[in-house]
Amino acid sequence: MQARFLKTRSSSNVSSRSRGLRPLDNSIDVREASRLTAEHLNVSQKPLIVLVGPTASGKTALSIALAERIGALGKPAEIINADSRQLYRFLDIGTAKVRSEEMQGIPHHLFDLKDPREDVTIAWYQQEALRAIEDIQSRGAIPLLVGGSMLYVSAVIDGLQPLPFDSGLRAKLEREYAELGAARLHRKLADVDPDSAIGIDPKNKPYVVRALEIALLTGDKPSTLKRMERSPYDLLIFGIRWPREKLVERINIRTRQMIESGWIEEVEGLLARGYRASDPAMKSHGYREIVAAIASGHIDRGALAEMISAKTRQYAKRQVTWWKYDERICWIKGDDVACQP
Repeated sequence: MQARFLKTRSSSNVSSRSRGLRPLDNSIDVREASRLTAEHLNVSQKPLIVLVGPTASGKTALSIALAERIGALGKPAEIINADSRQLYRFLDIGTAKVRSEEMQGIPHHLFDLKDPREDVTIAWYQQEALRAIEDIQSRGAIPLLVGGSMLYVSAVIDGLQPLPFDSGLRAKLEREYAELGAARLHRKLADVDPDSAIGIDPKNKPYVVRALEIALLTGDKPSTLKRMERSPYDLLIFGIRWPREKLVERINIRTRQMIESGWIEEVEGLLARGYRASDPAMKSHGYREIVAAIASGHIDRGALAEMISAKTRQYAKRQVTWWKYDERICWIKGDDVACQP
């Protein structure tokens, strides 16, 4: 029987989440991040550098810059993907997947592993990511975990815990989801565990149902179920932070650029290969909307860009909320990231 897992937070690795995000003025620049990285590598036995941030914040460019700076210290770095959609083959433009010419010769792991018809579980991702980290470290290189999928990052840095499941209760919750609607069941989750609800899209039926299932079976909030262990890695976590209005602008611009670069044609190609709207990868935000527009026979590129941008902004808000109380994160100014070559 396959184990079921949920995000946990190691109490020994994260301090209280009761204090708010540090003012933007206290964010560091890339030069300071490089200095902190060098210091961390000098004192760490099993270093793991982590880079998080909302969508369109500039994680790809910064990860490559950090990897190059680590390499300049005489310790080669390799990047591990922590974006759930970039695990899929053929989803390139709409996921802002790093191109081979952008990699600067730096090895990248956990990209293009899954067929769009395949499901991806957090437990599977955790296993693959931990295997990649151990392999990189065994060769004397430095792993750099990069991505914006909150639960996937947490699966690696905080650990996962097997939890009970009940197929009858799950079936009941799935019927409620179908009959009452996604928003209604998501509000039910928010009532019992606001922290879990923040990190789960209402349209992500498996996650909403699973979180409610755990809450009802254990009587506890899924977000508070923890393992009393330290991470096996020496963590240094960076995050990219933009003022809200600038992040909104970046999301809007990037969405338009993606469409201009052939995102719609990419989706048409996926449909021509035989993939369908019901396939897991095709349910990703942006892809779902483009598939629907193609099916309607009428594509208004401007309206489509605005619709996708709006949903992307909602997702970015959830990402920011998820990480903003994690005091392990050293926040880097977005403007400084944008100035990097």
